[in-house]
Amino acid sequence: MSSCASRRFESRDLKAGKHIARKRFGQHFLADGGIIDAIVLAIDPLPGQTMVEIGPGLAALTQPLVERLGALTVIELDRDLARQLREHAQLKVIESDVLKVDFSQVQQALGAIKIRVVGNLPYNISTPILFHLLQYVAVIEDQHFMLQKEVVDRMVARPATAAYGRLSVMLQWRYAMDKVMIVPPESFDPPPRVDSAVVRMVPRPDPVALDEHLLSQLVQVAFSQRRKLLRHTLGRWLDAKNCGELFDVQRRAEEVPVDDYLALAQVVQTAQVLGEKKA
Repeated sequence: MSSCASRRFESRDLKAGKHIARKRFGQHFLADGGIIDAIVLAIDPLPGQTMVEIGPGLAALTQPLVERLGALTVIELDRDLARQLREHAQLKVIESDVLKVDFSQVQQALGAIKIRVVGNLPYNISTPILFHLLQYVAVIEDQHFMLQKEVVDRMVARPATAAYGRLSVMLQWRYAMDKVMIVPPESFDPPPRVDSAVVRMVPRPDPVALDEHLLSQLVQVAFSQRRKLLRHTLGRWLDAKNCGELFDVQRRAEEVPVDDYLALAQVVQTAQVLGEKKA
C-alpha cells in the first residue's frame, strides 16, 4: 500500500492548497468547528453505514464523518478538489454534477440496502437537487442538508403561512422533515449573504402513490397566483380535465393542506386512467 493510501484522512490536507471558492459552483466552505460538531451529532453516523456526501468541498464534514463511518462516498464537481480527495483511501470520489448522478446505481455499486445522503448543498441549485433526489427516495434512508434558511423554511412550512408553497407540498408528500439548526453567515468562508439552516429529511414509509409529474403540475398551477382564489387557476385546470366538481376551489392555494392536494391528485390520476381505457 502506498504511503498516500495509508495515511489518515485530514481535512487540513485540502486547506493547505488554499483553494479559492468558485462562484459558479456556489461554494461557501463551512469553517465553524462548533457548528460542524453539532451537524455531525445530528446526523449520528455509525460505523459501517453507507453514506454519500454531496459537495464535500474542503472536507469540513468529510473528516468527522469518515472517522465515524470508516469510509465515505463523495460527489464533487470541482476537479481540483476531486483530485485532492482521491488521495485518501477512505474516500470513493464521484467527480460529477450531482444532477447527473443516478443514486440507484450508486446504491447498487456500494452494495447497500439503502444509503444515507448528506451535504452542504450549493445554494444556487439546491432546489433542483432536492427534486432530483425525489426520484431515488426508495434507496435512501435519510438526508441531512445545509441549505439557505429561506429554502428550509419553505420545505417545512405549514398551510396558511407565507412560506408554504409548491416546494412544501412536493417534499412533504415523500418526506417527514424538521429544521435541525440555524447557521449564521460567519460560520462559512467566504460567508454567504443569507442565514443557513440544516434540515433532516426522512422518507415516509408509505407515501400516497402518485404520478410525480401530475402532482407537480397540479401544485404549480395552484400556486401560480397565490393571491387569487383557486377557481381562477386550479379550477380552470380541473375543468379542462373534467374534474371541476371534485374540489373546493373557493380557497387560496396556501390554505389547502398537503393531504388535500394529494387526495385531489389521486382523483385526477384515476380519472385520467379511466379516460384512457374508454378511449
